[in-house]
Amino acid sequence: MTDEQPVATTHEPPHHWEADVLLRDGRTAHIRPIRASDADLLVEFYSRVSDESKYYRFFAPMPKLSDRDVARFTQVDYRDRVAFVLLVGGQMIAVGRYDSVTPGEAEVAFLVEDKHQGRGIGQLLLEHLAQAGRECGIERFVAEVLPDNHPMIRTFKDAGYQVASQYDDGVVSLEFSIDPTDTAIGVMEQREHRAESASIEKFFNPRSIAVIGASRRQETIGQALVRNLVLGDFTGRVYAVNPTADAVSGLPTYKSVTEIPDDVDVAIVAVPAEAVQDVVLDCAAKGVHGLVVISSGFAETGEEGRIRQRQLVGLSRSYGLRLIGPNCLGVINTAPEVSLNASLSSVMPPRGRAGFFCQSGALGSAILEKVNNRGLGLTTFVSAGNRADVSGNDLLQYWEEDESTEVVLLYLESIGNPRKFSRIARRVSRRKPIIAVRSGRTTQGVPMGHAVRRIAAPSQSVDAMFRQAGVIQVDALEEMFDVAQLLAHQPLPRGRRVAVVGNSDALGLLAADAAAGAGLVVNKQVALGAEAGAEDFEDALDAAIDDPDVDAVAAIYIPPLNVSGEDVANVLAAIGEQSDKPLVTTFLGAEGVPELLRVPDAAGSTAGRGSVPSYPAVEAAVRALARVVEYAMWLRSPDTPPSDAELVDRPAAKKLVSQLLIKHPDGHDLGDEDLHTLLGAYGIDLWRTYPVADLPEALEAGEELGWDVVLKATAVHLRDRPDLAHVWRNIDSAAEMEDAWHTLREVISDPGSAGFVVQRNAPPGVPVAVASIEDPLFGPVVSFGIGGPMTELLQDRAFRIPPLAEHDAQDMVREIKASPLLFGYRGSEIVDVEEVERIVRRVAQLQHDLPQVRSLSLPLVLAGRDGCSVLGASCRIEPVADPRSDWFVRRLSMMPGDTLPD
Repeated sequence: MTDEQPVATTHEPPHHWEADVLLRDGRTAHIRPIRASDADLLVEFYSRVSDESKYYRFFAPMPKLSDRDVARFTQVDYRDRVAFVLLVGGQMIAVGRYDSVTPGEAEVAFLVEDKHQGRGIGQLLLEHLAQAGRECGIERFVAEVLPDNHPMIRTFKDAGYQVASQYDDGVVSLEFSIDPTDTAIGVMEQREHRAESASIEKFFNPRSIAVIGASRRQETIGQALVRNLVLGDFTGRVYAVNPTADAVSGLPTYKSVTEIPDDVDVAIVAVPAEAVQDVVLDCAAKGVHGLVVISSGFAETGEEGRIRQRQLVGLSRSYGLRLIGPNCLGVINTAPEVSLNASLSSVMPPRGRAGFFCQSGALGSAILEKVNNRGLGLTTFVSAGNRADVSGNDLLQYWEEDESTEVVLLYLESIGNPRKFSRIARRVSRRKPIIAVRSGRTTQGVPMGHAVRRIAAPSQSVDAMFRQAGVIQVDALEEMFDVAQLLAHQPLPRGRRVAVVGNSDALGLLAADAAAGAGLVVNKQVALGAEAGAEDFEDALDAAIDDPDVDAVAAIYIPPLNVSGEDVANVLAAIGEQSDKPLVTTFLGAEGVPELLRVPDAAGSTAGRGSVPSYPAVEAAVRALARVVEYAMWLRSPDTPPSDAELVDRPAAKKLVSQLLIKHPDGHDLGDEDLHTLLGAYGIDLWRTYPVADLPEALEAGEELGWDVVLKATAVHLRDRPDLAHVWRNIDSAAEMEDAWHTLREVISDPGSAGFVVQRNAPPGVPVAVASIEDPLFGPVVSFGIGGPMTELLQDRAFRIPPLAEHDAQDMVREIKASPLLFGYRGSEIVDVEEVERIVRRVAQLQHDLPQVRSLSLPLVLAGRDGCSVLGASCRIEPVADPRSDWFVRRLSMMPGDTLPD
């Protein structure tokens, strides 16, 4: 510990340094920079810390802190001396700090209250201190630790950094760079995953539940919650809380949750909105893990409710509680050992293989009815209502590890943290299919109660993010169930080749047409005739499945009059159970998994693996199969970074942007020289242009370039107008330049603002455009399309979210409708597509590396046979207060405008 005098605060800490966080056990806490006013909190905290922990921190007995110590620890400058405190229920439970010792290097240390040690607090403090240090120019941390302080040594070494250590004079000295390496980010993400999964696990597997607001009156929410828990055969204990009743549904009541003699894991809250905060305080005092708030009257009602919701979330998190809701339907777990129906729905769906997250409480009951009628079955169900705290991201973290959940279903009305959703979904989709319906897909509207910002990026970029993450995005709930029942019961196809087997020629043709329209290839079509029986179907289906040129089979059975079809059903069920290729049917026009086609599994489910899904229309069957084929193809695409990802000069680019923002703190549009330097750092050769204000300058530029040049107007209002002639090519002499100059000035109405430039004449090629933006909420987005106004008019652009995998640029170039222009359309030359893909990858990497780049555009790249000519570029840089720090530290999402609790 150094003897420097307290330093008065000279800077205000950035707002984003303050956050709610999840600890290892799934409980919440609040982290923020220390304040001078925290003196009393620090003294109280220190009094609860053991002598041993104090000794480990200061290497000497320090039973109390002197006034000078308190001042030194609480008064920091938020730049060279930074400290964070961790709070639960208003009490300080940990403090961590760094102090600069030399330029770019700081000493770091922690102190955690003994009863909270082992909850991952040291790692959290280190993450947040490292991110603050990076923002303040710190590059390395050093720490001195006593050799028997094994937990603290492990905290540093397990952080994912390259830690160098040495032993001297009885002290272990540790030193490491705090650059966020892939390893360090991966370690952080794994800890985030475990903490968020743990926070959800208790909701689904509680040993005890308290219903706060339980009521004796029929047709009330409190009565329905108790009834559904009891009739659903919940295996844990149920406690009813009602201050005015003696018993509810045969259960004794308690006036408050604090009066319940046993532990309470989860509280279901159904009291008026204005009373919910008092309930939170009672639950915190009781040690409840989480709240499911059924009550309405929050953000969905307007600004007053929005304020009430912010207070509810802040209060819950400040006491370590997670919150589902408010204004939600509840949660369900169909596992026999739990049998939890903590919802307003009287329908307990059958046990199945899918987990379902629904933001809409209003749709929740209808969804459960539909699931039940189809025989789909669920493992777990959550209706998050206003999604003030627990979100789809949290459920993805839980379902990733839940062995009983094989398919994830999401009904999303808004996306609070799309960057995080993209990161988690990319990982989860590699293990389990995710099927999503997203309302407001075109308008990007946000429902009342969902306090999230609108995404500024184009709506197509959100679709691209889903596709890139392997999420199967469908247009409606019906289609979601169509796809889910196929994924839950049948194997994945190996390719696009389909066999159609049926006893209806008309429906067989419809199926073939639908397959072709959905991108499938019908390799085999077998018409059995109207009188075909079970043996005919068995022979035809066996032959189709054994055919190596078939990847999936669609079976159509419309029986003759007065025939039950049971024999054919037995054949379909037997083949579906044994086949390693997916089988879909249109069986008797039934929807879902009919009883006749169900195969029991070892767990007793009536629709186990191998059950054959049926669709009322062949088009629906084929459409569902096509969605699953696309997912199977995505799974086979390698999730590897581009092989040339390291062939860039990232430090030079970062240095340039930093220097420019120092000179231009309000933002800056890069000039030609800076554009050349920035793009050159990423291997993009921008052709030079020579601005000319008059004819003599144009002639001089032509002479300097050796002629074979172009003269063009670069003003935006001209560049984007195809009806205006603003380019003169193939200028080979002074006379031709003079002719071009006078002609262009005559056809342009305001030649003084045309922005004339002279440039070397590029080889012929197809004009393409590559661009990127930094969306404050969404993050980096890159786009590609053929150059020109028609692309804008027809919205023919491909989008991706950096970082790109090896195949992403290839897919982008090929998925636009105008892509044939690059591949020899009508006898034209095939362009150097590999170079086009390389430029797309480099723009994406630049945008990924530099969040300060607000926008980058290469509006004219001529793609020719032997390479690409980058003829123009523009770039805007702006300072970023919070440069994607959520990529490098764990924090819970906050509502816009939240005031964080002390």
